Amino acid sequence: MPRSSLMGQFVRYLVTGGLAFVVDFGLFALCLYKFEWHYLLANLVGLVAGLVLNYIMSIVWVFSECKRVLENKKTAEFGIFAVVGIAGVGFNQLLMYLMVGQLGWNEMLSKIFAAVLVLMWNFGARKMMLFRERKAA
Repeated sequence: MPRSSLMGQFVRYLVTGGLAFVVDFGLFALCLYKFEWHYLLANLVGLVAGLVLNYIMSIVWVFSECKRVLENKKTAEFGIFAVVGIAGVGFNQLLMYLMVGQLGWNEMLSKIFAAVLVLMWNFGARKMMLFRERKAA
């Protein structure tokens, strides 16, 4: 699958998201079960670690064939990347609160369901805001 195709980028984003999720999920489980933190705090710690890994991999691997809208303004670029991620964190926290806190669902299954929905949001928003165009040949 070509690196510049939307499908190629999405597949790489899935791999990136998968790795970020492993870090996120691992820290979530560690904080929840080993340190016995509240599930929302444990969720936040995992999400932040996943966000940082996702940014690095998105720049280096996922969208490497795209012209970065703010390539020369890395602080602004990371800011927008983070705002999308923070919106995703908020969405994730809301889903976790609804599924675990209100519906009484299992924390781990709720985390997986929330992660899938937020992954789709994050890819679409980041692609549209930061990585729309191909690099010039």
